[in-house]
Amino acid sequence: MSTSAILLPLDTLGRHRLKVAFVGTHGVGKTTLCFDLAAQLKRLDLGVDIVKEVARRCPLPINEETTLDAQAWILHTQIAEEIEASSQYEVVVCDRSVLDNYAYLVARSGKQPQLEPLVRQWVQGYQALFKVPVTGLPAFDGKRAVSPTFQQQIDQIIDELVQQFGVAVHHLDPHDRAGWTVAALQYLGLPTQPPQIDLFSSRE
Repeated sequence: MSTSAILLPLDTLGRHRLKVAFVGTHGVGKTTLCFDLAAQLKRLDLGVDIVKEVARRCPLPINEETTLDAQAWILHTQIAEEIEASSQYEVVVCDRSVLDNYAYLVARSGKQPQLEPLVRQWVQGYQALFKVPVTGLPAFDGKRAVSPTFQQQIDQIIDELVQQFGVAVHHLDPHDRAGWTVAALQYLGLPTQPPQIDLFSSRE
């Protein structure tokens, strides 16, 4: 299969573009998955960018001590960085989505009617959302919380928001962690291996 056969969805400007996100609570391996998937997509000769987790750069408190202002900063920064990446690359892989960011806001401050229309609209712009399951306890990484209770709380709120907004989410198999990247490629209808080049084909 040649890379010219890879047809990505069209965006509103008629360009072939693809934006996907790994969603889920902290400490489940989303960042590793983002880089693994991006590497695979680059091997398919696609232009790829990663929108890294913006919460790590938030100048305000996060985790259990977060504030409404902090989560509003994270939510809007996520959107801004997705817009920038999508304007320049064929494929954008997001470490989290606006749905995740809103889940942390809900956990701290409750639902925000003034923000829900924005979240509901923006979440429709992902061609695929992959839910990463909890398979172990969170480990300290210098930034994110290590409380299992808080980890499970966020995971539950994300599931509730998925139901509330009627979002289509592909759930990754918790028993096949090693196969998550391949599962994402297959769900997207993309090759799991780079195309083979026949170096010995005859030339006319």
